[in-house]
Amino acid sequence: MQKKDFPQHDCGDSTKFAGGDSFVNGGFRNWNMKARFRKHVGEVNSAHCEAEEKYNLFIKPKASIREAIASQTTQYKAEYLARLKWSLECIKFILHQGLAFRGHDEGKDSKNKGNFRELLQWLEGNFEEINKVVLGNAQQNCQMIDHKIQKQLIGSCAHETTKFVIEELGDECFAILADESSDAYQQEQLALCLRFVNKIGEPVERFLGLAQVADTTSLTLKEAIQTLLMKYQLPISKVRGQGYDGASNMKGHVNGLKKLIMEDSPSAYYVHCFAHQLQLTLVAVAKENIDCKWFFGHLAYLLNVLGMSCKKIRMLRVAQAEYMIEALKLGEIEAGQGLNQEMGLAWPGDARWGSHYETVMHVMSLYPSIRKVLFRLGRESNSVKALGAQTMLEVFKSFEFVFMLHLMNEIFGYTSDLSNALQKRDQDIVNAVDLLEFTRYNCKF
Repeated sequence: MQKKDFPQHDCGDSTKFAGGDSFVNGGFRNWNMKARFRKHVGEVNSAHCEAEEKYNLFIKPKASIREAIASQTTQYKAEYLARLKWSLECIKFILHQGLAFRGHDEGKDSKNKGNFRELLQWLEGNFEEINKVVLGNAQQNCQMIDHKIQKQLIGSCAHETTKFVIEELGDECFAILADESSDAYQQEQLALCLRFVNKIGEPVERFLGLAQVADTTSLTLKEAIQTLLMKYQLPISKVRGQGYDGASNMKGHVNGLKKLIMEDSPSAYYVHCFAHQLQLTLVAVAKENIDCKWFFGHLAYLLNVLGMSCKKIRMLRVAQAEYMIEALKLGEIEAGQGLNQEMGLAWPGDARWGSHYETVMHVMSLYPSIRKVLFRLGRESNSVKALGAQTMLEVFKSFEFVFMLHLMNEIFGYTSDLSNALQKRDQDIVNAVDLLEFTRYNCKF
Protein backbone atom coordinates (compact mmCIF):
# COMPACT_ATOMS: atom_id res chain seq x y z
CA MET A 1 0.00 0.00 0.00
CA GLN A 2 1.39 3.36 -0.99
CA LYS A 3 1.64 6.36 1.18
CA LYS A 4 -0.83 8.40 -0.88
CA ASP A 5 -3.62 5.90 -0.21
CA PHE A 6 -3.99 7.13 3.38
CA PRO A 7 -5.83 10.31 4.37
CA GLN A 8 -3.46 13.22 4.70
CA HIS A 9 -4.51 15.25 7.76
CA ASP A 10 -2.62 17.18 10.30
CA CYS A 11 -3.23 16.11 13.88
CA GLY A 12 -3.50 19.70 14.99
CA ASP A 13 -6.15 20.77 12.49
CA SER A 14 -9.09 18.58 13.62
CA THR A 15 -9.52 16.17 16.48
CA LYS A 16 -11.93 14.17 14.35
CA PHE A 17 -9.08 12.98 12.14
CA ALA A 18 -6.52 12.95 14.95
CA GLY A 19 -3.87 10.31 14.51
CA GLY A 20 -4.81 9.69 10.92
CA ASP A 21 -1.34 10.17 9.47
CA SER A 22 0.85 9.81 12.53
CA PHE A 23 2.38 6.49 11.50
CA VAL A 24 2.69 7.21 7.77
CA ASN A 25 3.93 10.79 7.60
CA GLY A 26 7.03 10.76 9.67
CA GLY A 27 5.88 8.61 12.57
CA PHE A 28 4.73 9.45 16.09
CA ARG A 29 7.20 11.11 18.37
CA ASN A 30 6.95 12.72 21.79
CA TRP A 31 6.09 9.45 23.54
CA ASN A 32 6.86 11.03 26.87
CA MET A 33 4.14 13.73 26.55
CA LYS A 34 0.71 12.58 27.78
CA ALA A 35 -1.06 15.51 26.15
CA ARG A 36 0.17 14.31 22.75
CA PHE A 37 -1.41 10.91 23.39
CA ARG A 38 -4.83 12.49 24.11
CA LYS A 39 -4.52 14.65 21.01
CA HIS A 40 -3.57 11.63 18.96
CA VAL A 41 -6.59 9.63 20.19
CA GLY A 42 -9.05 12.46 19.50
CA GLU A 43 -12.87 12.24 19.75
CA VAL A 44 -15.08 9.15 19.63
CA ASN A 45 -15.37 9.23 15.84
CA SER A 46 -11.70 9.91 15.21
CA ALA A 47 -9.55 7.73 12.96
CA HIS A 48 -7.77 6.27 15.99
CA CYS A 49 -11.02 5.27 17.76
CA GLU A 50 -12.49 3.82 14.58
CA ALA A 51 -9.36 1.76 14.04
CA GLU A 52 -9.44 0.56 17.66
CA GLU A 53 -13.13 -0.42 17.34
CA LYS A 54 -12.47 -2.38 14.14
CA TYR A 55 -9.55 -4.17 15.79
CA ASN A 56 -11.68 -5.17 18.80
CA LEU A 57 -14.49 -6.42 16.55
CA PHE A 58 -11.95 -8.36 14.53
CA ILE A 59 -10.62 -10.28 17.51
CA LYS A 60 -14.10 -10.57 19.24
CA PRO A 61 -16.81 -10.50 16.50
CA LYS A 62 -19.66 -11.69 18.80
CA ALA A 63 -19.20 -8.69 21.09
CA SER A 64 -20.53 -6.21 18.50
CA ILE A 65 -23.88 -4.49 19.05
CA ARG A 66 -25.09 -5.47 15.61
CA GLU A 67 -24.38 -9.14 16.30
CA ALA A 68 -26.11 -8.94 19.69
CA ILE A 69 -29.26 -7.33 18.18
CA ALA A 70 -29.35 -9.85 15.36
CA SER A 71 -29.16 -12.77 17.77
CA GLN A 72 -31.97 -11.40 19.93
CA THR A 73 -34.33 -10.39 17.08
CA THR A 74 -36.07 -13.77 16.78
CA GLN A 75 -36.70 -14.12 20.50
CA TYR A 76 -37.78 -10.49 20.81
CA LYS A 77 -40.30 -10.85 17.98
CA ALA A 78 -41.73 -14.03 19.49
CA GLU A 79 -42.20 -12.38 22.89
CA TYR A 80 -43.65 -9.26 21.28
CA LEU A 81 -46.21 -11.26 19.30
CA ALA A 82 -47.18 -13.25 22.40
CA ARG A 83 -47.60 -10.04 24.41
CA LEU A 84 -49.66 -8.51 21.59
CA LYS A 85 -51.84 -11.62 21.40
CA TRP A 86 -52.78 -11.58 25.08
CA SER A 87 -53.37 -7.83 25.06
CA LEU A 88 -55.78 -8.31 22.16
CA GLU A 89 -57.50 -11.19 23.97
CA CYS A 90 -58.13 -8.91 26.95
CA ILE A 91 -59.44 -6.19 24.66
CA LYS A 92 -61.76 -8.63 22.88
CA PHE A 93 -63.23 -9.79 26.18
CA ILE A 94 -63.77 -6.25 27.49
CA LEU A 95 -65.29 -5.06 24.20
CA HIS A 96 -67.61 -8.06 24.02
CA GLN A 97 -68.85 -7.40 27.56
CA GLY A 98 -69.14 -3.64 26.99
CA LEU A 99 -66.93 -2.78 29.97
CA ALA A 100 -64.74 0.24 30.62
CA PHE A 101 -61.01 -0.19 30.03
CA ARG A 102 -59.43 2.25 32.44
CA GLY A 103 -59.75 2.70 36.18
CA HIS A 104 -59.64 5.82 38.33
CA ASP A 105 -56.20 4.93 39.68
CA GLU A 106 -53.83 2.80 37.57
CA GLY A 107 -50.77 3.26 39.78
CA LYS A 108 -48.65 0.38 41.07
CA ASP A 109 -50.16 0.57 44.55
CA SER A 110 -53.77 0.78 43.34
CA LYS A 111 -56.18 -1.95 44.41
CA ASN A 112 -58.18 -1.60 41.21
CA LYS A 113 -56.22 -0.61 38.14
CA GLY A 114 -59.13 -0.92 35.72
CA ASN A 115 -60.56 -3.87 33.81
CA PHE A 116 -57.78 -4.13 31.22
CA ARG A 117 -54.83 -4.16 33.62
CA GLU A 118 -56.63 -6.27 36.20
CA LEU A 119 -57.55 -8.90 33.60
CA LEU A 120 -54.01 -8.98 32.22
CA GLN A 121 -52.64 -9.24 35.75
CA TRP A 122 -55.00 -12.13 36.50
CA LEU A 123 -53.80 -13.97 33.39
CA GLU A 124 -50.21 -13.32 34.41
CA GLY A 125 -50.76 -14.85 37.84
CA ASN A 126 -52.54 -17.97 36.57
CA PHE A 127 -50.66 -18.96 33.41
CA GLU A 128 -46.91 -19.42 33.30
CA GLU A 129 -46.56 -18.91 29.53
CA ILE A 130 -48.32 -15.53 29.83
CA ASN A 131 -46.29 -14.53 32.88
CA LYS A 132 -43.08 -14.82 30.83
CA VAL A 133 -44.00 -12.09 28.35
CA VAL A 134 -46.32 -9.54 30.06
CA LEU A 135 -46.13 -6.80 32.68
CA GLY A 136 -43.11 -7.29 34.98
CA ASN A 137 -41.29 -9.67 32.64
CA ALA A 138 -41.78 -7.45 29.59
CA GLN A 139 -39.45 -4.67 28.56
CA GLN A 140 -40.19 -1.42 30.34
CA ASN A 141 -40.87 0.40 27.06
CA CYS A 142 -42.99 -2.39 25.54
CA GLN A 143 -45.55 -3.53 28.12
CA MET A 144 -48.60 -2.54 26.00
CA ILE A 145 -50.66 -1.33 28.94
CA ASP A 146 -50.69 2.43 28.40
CA HIS A 147 -54.11 3.88 27.53
CA LYS A 148 -52.73 5.24 24.26
CA ILE A 149 -51.66 1.73 23.27
CA GLN A 150 -55.11 0.47 24.28
CA LYS A 151 -56.75 3.02 21.99
CA GLN A 152 -54.48 2.00 19.12
CA LEU A 153 -55.32 -1.67 19.61
CA ILE A 154 -59.04 -0.88 19.83
CA GLY A 155 -58.77 1.16 16.64
CA SER A 156 -57.02 -1.76 14.94
CA CYS A 157 -59.80 -4.13 16.02
CA ALA A 158 -62.43 -1.71 14.71
CA HIS A 159 -60.55 -1.35 11.41
CA GLU A 160 -60.32 -5.11 10.89
CA THR A 161 -63.99 -5.60 11.81
CA THR A 162 -65.12 -2.90 9.39
CA LYS A 163 -62.84 -4.36 6.72
CA PHE A 164 -64.59 -7.72 7.15
CA VAL A 165 -68.00 -6.03 6.83
CA ILE A 166 -66.97 -4.29 3.60
CA GLU A 167 -65.63 -7.56 2.18
CA GLU A 168 -68.86 -9.30 3.19
CA LEU A 169 -70.88 -6.63 1.37
CA GLY A 170 -68.75 -6.66 -1.77
CA ASP A 171 -70.25 -4.78 -4.71
CA GLU A 172 -73.87 -5.42 -3.71
CA CYS A 173 -76.50 -2.80 -3.01
CA PHE A 174 -77.41 -2.00 0.58
CA ALA A 175 -79.74 -0.05 2.85
CA ILE A 176 -78.71 2.42 5.55
CA LEU A 177 -80.06 2.66 9.09
CA ALA A 178 -79.27 5.85 10.97
CA ASP A 179 -80.18 7.42 14.29
CA GLU A 180 -79.08 10.38 16.35
CA SER A 181 -77.46 9.93 19.74
CA SER A 182 -75.16 11.69 22.17
CA ASP A 183 -71.97 10.65 23.92
CA ALA A 184 -70.95 11.04 27.56
CA TYR A 185 -70.07 14.70 26.94
CA GLN A 186 -73.51 15.36 25.43
CA GLN A 187 -72.08 15.87 21.95
CA GLU A 188 -74.35 15.06 19.05
CA GLN A 189 -73.36 12.11 16.90
CA LEU A 190 -74.84 9.95 14.18
CA ALA A 191 -74.81 6.14 14.30
CA LEU A 192 -74.86 4.45 10.90
CA CYS A 193 -75.58 0.78 10.13
CA LEU A 194 -75.73 -1.17 6.88
CA ARG A 195 -78.41 -3.71 6.00
CA PHE A 196 -77.78 -6.06 3.09
CA VAL A 197 -78.06 -9.64 1.91
CA ASN A 198 -74.91 -11.69 2.45
CA LYS A 199 -73.41 -14.34 0.17
CA ILE A 200 -75.73 -17.10 1.40
CA GLY A 201 -78.90 -15.04 1.02
CA GLU A 202 -79.41 -13.99 4.64
CA PRO A 203 -80.37 -10.39 5.54
CA VAL A 204 -77.79 -9.00 7.95
CA GLU A 205 -77.27 -5.70 9.75
CA ARG A 206 -73.76 -4.43 10.43
CA PHE A 207 -72.63 -1.37 12.38
CA LEU A 208 -70.48 0.91 10.20
CA GLY A 209 -69.45 3.77 12.46
CA LEU A 210 -70.17 6.96 14.40
CA ALA A 211 -69.80 10.50 13.13
CA GLN A 212 -69.67 13.65 15.24
CA VAL A 213 -72.13 16.29 14.00
CA ALA A 214 -72.44 19.95 14.89
CA ASP A 215 -76.24 19.79 14.79
CA THR A 216 -79.02 17.43 13.76
CA THR A 217 -80.32 19.23 10.70
CA SER A 218 -81.01 17.05 7.68
CA LEU A 219 -78.22 18.60 5.58
CA THR A 220 -75.61 18.03 8.31
CA LEU A 221 -76.73 14.43 8.78
CA LYS A 222 -76.55 13.79 5.04
CA GLU A 223 -72.99 15.13 4.88
CA ALA A 224 -72.01 12.87 7.80
CA ILE A 225 -73.51 9.82 6.07
CA GLN A 226 -71.76 10.66 2.79
CA THR A 227 -68.43 11.09 4.60
CA LEU A 228 -68.74 7.70 6.28
CA LEU A 229 -69.71 5.96 3.04
CA MET A 230 -66.90 7.62 1.08
CA LYS A 231 -64.41 6.61 3.78
CA TYR A 232 -65.09 2.96 2.98
CA GLN A 233 -65.57 3.57 -0.77
CA LEU A 234 -69.31 2.86 -0.70
CA PRO A 235 -71.13 4.88 -3.38
CA ILE A 236 -74.37 6.49 -2.26
CA SER A 237 -75.89 5.51 -5.61
CA LYS A 238 -76.04 1.89 -4.36
CA VAL A 239 -78.30 2.77 -1.42
CA ARG A 240 -81.62 0.98 -1.90
CA GLY A 241 -83.30 1.67 1.42
CA GLN A 242 -83.41 4.09 4.35
CA GLY A 243 -84.49 3.39 7.90
CA TYR A 244 -84.90 6.27 10.37
CA ASP A 245 -87.25 7.29 13.15
CA GLY A 246 -90.30 9.48 12.67
CA ALA A 247 -88.67 12.84 13.42
CA SER A 248 -89.34 15.60 10.90
CA ASN A 249 -85.66 16.16 10.13
CA MET A 250 -85.36 12.46 9.22
CA LYS A 251 -88.53 11.60 7.28
CA GLY A 252 -89.63 15.07 6.12
CA HIS A 253 -91.02 15.08 2.57
CA VAL A 254 -89.54 18.50 1.69
CA ASN A 255 -86.24 18.98 3.52
CA GLY A 256 -85.88 15.74 5.45
CA LEU A 257 -82.90 13.40 5.30
CA LYS A 258 -85.02 10.91 3.38
CA LYS A 259 -85.64 13.45 0.61
CA LEU A 260 -81.98 14.50 0.38
CA ILE A 261 -80.76 10.90 0.07
CA MET A 262 -83.37 10.13 -2.62
CA GLU A 263 -82.11 13.05 -4.69
CA ASP A 264 -78.80 11.20 -5.10
CA SER A 265 -80.28 7.71 -5.17
CA PRO A 266 -83.95 7.64 -6.30
CA SER A 267 -84.23 3.93 -5.44
CA ALA A 268 -83.43 4.51 -1.76
CA TYR A 269 -86.95 4.02 -0.45
CA TYR A 270 -87.69 5.10 3.11
CA VAL A 271 -89.17 2.57 5.55
CA HIS A 272 -90.22 3.53 9.06
CA CYS A 273 -90.18 0.55 11.46
CA PHE A 274 -93.74 -0.81 11.53
CA ALA A 275 -93.49 -1.80 15.20
CA HIS A 276 -92.35 1.73 16.06
CA GLN A 277 -95.21 3.21 14.05
CA LEU A 278 -97.66 0.93 15.84
CA GLN A 279 -96.40 2.05 19.26
CA LEU A 280 -96.60 5.75 18.34
CA THR A 281 -100.08 5.27 16.90
CA LEU A 282 -101.35 3.59 20.07
CA VAL A 283 -99.93 6.38 22.23
CA ALA A 284 -101.47 9.07 20.00
CA VAL A 285 -104.90 7.39 20.00
CA ALA A 286 -104.79 6.83 23.77
CA LYS A 287 -104.08 10.51 24.38
CA GLU A 288 -107.14 11.48 22.32
CA ASN A 289 -109.50 9.27 24.35
CA ILE A 290 -110.68 10.83 27.64
CA ASP A 291 -111.05 7.53 29.51
CA CYS A 292 -107.62 6.28 28.41
CA LYS A 293 -106.08 9.62 29.32
CA TRP A 294 -107.69 9.42 32.79
CA PHE A 295 -106.48 5.84 33.27
CA PHE A 296 -102.86 6.48 32.27
CA GLY A 297 -102.80 9.66 34.35
CA HIS A 298 -103.69 7.71 37.50
CA LEU A 299 -101.32 4.92 36.47
CA ALA A 300 -98.47 7.44 36.32
CA TYR A 301 -99.45 8.75 39.77
CA LEU A 302 -99.46 5.17 41.08
CA LEU A 303 -95.92 4.63 39.80
CA ASN A 304 -94.87 7.86 41.52
CA VAL A 305 -96.36 6.73 44.84
CA LEU A 306 -94.78 3.25 44.80
CA GLY A 307 -91.56 3.74 42.90
CA MET A 308 -89.96 6.83 44.42
CA SER A 309 -88.18 5.17 47.36
CA CYS A 310 -86.38 1.93 48.13
CA LYS A 311 -88.60 1.42 51.17
CA LYS A 312 -91.79 1.31 49.09
CA ILE A 313 -90.23 -0.98 46.50
CA ARG A 314 -89.13 -3.35 49.27
CA MET A 315 -92.62 -3.25 50.81
CA LEU A 316 -94.10 -4.24 47.44
CA ARG A 317 -91.64 -7.13 47.09
CA VAL A 318 -92.42 -8.42 50.57
CA ALA A 319 -96.17 -8.15 50.00
CA GLN A 320 -95.90 -10.01 46.69
CA ALA A 321 -93.79 -12.76 48.29
CA GLU A 322 -96.39 -13.21 51.05
CA TYR A 323 -99.17 -13.37 48.46
CA MET A 324 -97.31 -15.96 46.36
CA ILE A 325 -96.68 -18.21 49.38
CA GLU A 326 -100.34 -18.06 50.38
CA ALA A 327 -101.54 -18.67 46.81
CA LEU A 328 -99.24 -21.70 46.42
CA LYS A 329 -100.59 -23.19 49.66
CA LEU A 330 -104.18 -22.76 48.48
CA GLY A 331 -103.37 -24.11 45.02
CA GLU A 332 -104.49 -20.92 43.25
CA ILE A 333 -101.30 -20.73 41.19
CA GLU A 334 -98.99 -23.40 39.81
CA ALA A 335 -95.34 -23.88 40.65
CA GLY A 336 -92.75 -24.68 38.00
CA GLN A 337 -89.62 -23.57 36.24
CA GLY A 338 -89.95 -20.05 34.85
CA LEU A 339 -93.25 -19.38 36.66
CA ASN A 340 -94.00 -16.77 39.33
CA GLN A 341 -90.96 -14.64 38.58
CA GLU A 342 -90.37 -11.45 40.55
CA MET A 343 -91.55 -8.35 38.69
CA GLY A 344 -91.56 -4.63 39.27
CA LEU A 345 -93.35 -1.53 38.03
CA ALA A 346 -91.50 0.09 35.13
CA TRP A 347 -92.35 3.43 33.59
CA PRO A 348 -93.91 3.12 30.12
CA GLY A 349 -92.15 4.98 27.30
CA ASP A 350 -93.98 6.50 24.34
CA ALA A 351 -91.31 5.26 21.91
CA ARG A 352 -90.49 1.95 23.62
CA TRP A 353 -92.18 -1.07 22.08
CA GLY A 354 -94.58 -2.91 24.37
CA SER A 355 -93.74 -0.83 27.43
CA HIS A 356 -97.36 0.17 28.12
CA TYR A 357 -98.49 -3.44 27.84
CA GLU A 358 -95.76 -4.59 30.21
CA THR A 359 -96.72 -1.97 32.81
CA VAL A 360 -100.44 -2.82 32.61
CA MET A 361 -99.72 -6.55 32.80
CA HIS A 362 -97.50 -6.11 35.87
CA VAL A 363 -100.12 -3.96 37.63
CA MET A 364 -102.70 -6.71 37.05
CA SER A 365 -100.37 -9.40 38.39
CA LEU A 366 -99.43 -7.32 41.44
CA TYR A 367 -102.94 -6.00 42.09
CA PRO A 368 -103.44 -7.63 45.57
CA SER A 369 -99.94 -6.67 46.69
CA ILE A 370 -100.34 -3.07 45.48
CA ARG A 371 -103.62 -2.73 47.40
CA LYS A 372 -101.94 -3.99 50.58
CA VAL A 373 -98.99 -1.61 50.21
CA LEU A 374 -101.21 1.41 49.50
CA PHE A 375 -103.29 0.56 52.57
CA ARG A 376 -100.17 0.35 54.77
CA LEU A 377 -98.77 3.60 53.41
CA GLY A 378 -102.07 5.37 54.06
CA ARG A 379 -102.16 4.19 57.70
CA GLU A 380 -98.58 5.18 58.54
CA SER A 381 -99.08 8.90 59.25
CA ASN A 382 -101.04 11.99 58.30
CA SER A 383 -98.38 13.29 55.95
CA VAL A 384 -98.99 14.41 52.38
CA LYS A 385 -97.55 11.14 51.08
CA ALA A 386 -99.93 9.14 53.25
CA LEU A 387 -102.90 11.16 51.99
CA GLY A 388 -101.71 10.59 48.42
CA ALA A 389 -101.56 6.83 49.05
CA GLN A 390 -105.12 6.87 50.50
CA THR A 391 -106.42 8.79 47.48
CA MET A 392 -104.66 6.42 45.10
CA LEU A 393 -106.11 3.43 46.97
CA GLU A 394 -109.67 4.69 46.45
CA VAL A 395 -109.03 5.15 42.72
CA PHE A 396 -107.24 1.80 42.53
CA LYS A 397 -110.26 -0.03 43.97
CA SER A 398 -112.81 1.77 41.78
CA PHE A 399 -114.73 -0.03 39.04
CA GLU A 400 -113.60 2.44 36.38
CA PHE A 401 -109.90 1.84 37.04
CA VAL A 402 -110.26 -1.95 37.17
CA PHE A 403 -112.36 -1.99 34.00
CA MET A 404 -109.84 0.15 32.07
CA LEU A 405 -107.03 -2.00 33.41
CA HIS A 406 -108.59 -5.15 31.94
CA LEU A 407 -109.56 -3.38 28.73
CA MET A 408 -106.04 -2.02 28.13
CA ASN A 409 -104.55 -5.41 28.95
CA GLU A 410 -106.79 -7.04 26.34
CA ILE A 411 -106.07 -4.50 23.62
CA PHE A 412 -102.36 -4.26 24.30
CA GLY A 413 -102.15 -8.05 24.32
CA TYR A 414 -103.23 -8.18 20.67
CA THR A 415 -101.07 -5.24 19.63
CA SER A 416 -98.07 -6.72 21.46
CA ASP A 417 -98.37 -9.92 19.42
CA LEU A 418 -98.56 -7.81 16.26
CA SER A 419 -95.55 -5.74 17.33
CA ASN A 420 -93.44 -8.85 17.97
CA ALA A 421 -94.48 -10.32 14.62
CA LEU A 422 -93.57 -7.12 12.77
CA GLN A 423 -90.06 -7.21 14.24
CA LYS A 424 -89.23 -10.66 12.86
CA ARG A 425 -86.46 -10.64 10.26
CA ASP A 426 -88.27 -13.03 7.92
CA GLN A 427 -91.52 -11.06 7.93
CA ASP A 428 -92.96 -10.07 4.53
CA ILE A 429 -95.37 -7.25 3.75
CA VAL A 430 -98.28 -9.53 2.71
CA ASN A 431 -98.22 -11.46 5.97
CA ALA A 432 -97.85 -8.19 7.91
CA VAL A 433 -101.03 -6.81 6.33
CA ASP A 434 -102.91 -10.01 7.23
CA LEU A 435 -101.71 -9.75 10.81
CA LEU A 436 -102.85 -6.14 10.95
CA GLU A 437 -106.36 -7.06 9.74
CA PHE A 438 -106.52 -9.91 12.27
CA THR A 439 -105.54 -7.54 15.09
CA ARG A 440 -108.08 -4.93 14.04
CA TYR A 441 -110.80 -7.57 13.98
CA ASN A 442 -109.97 -8.86 17.48
CA CYS A 443 -109.80 -5.34 18.92
CA LYS A 444 -113.42 -4.60 17.93
CA PHE A 445 -115.72 -4.89 20.92
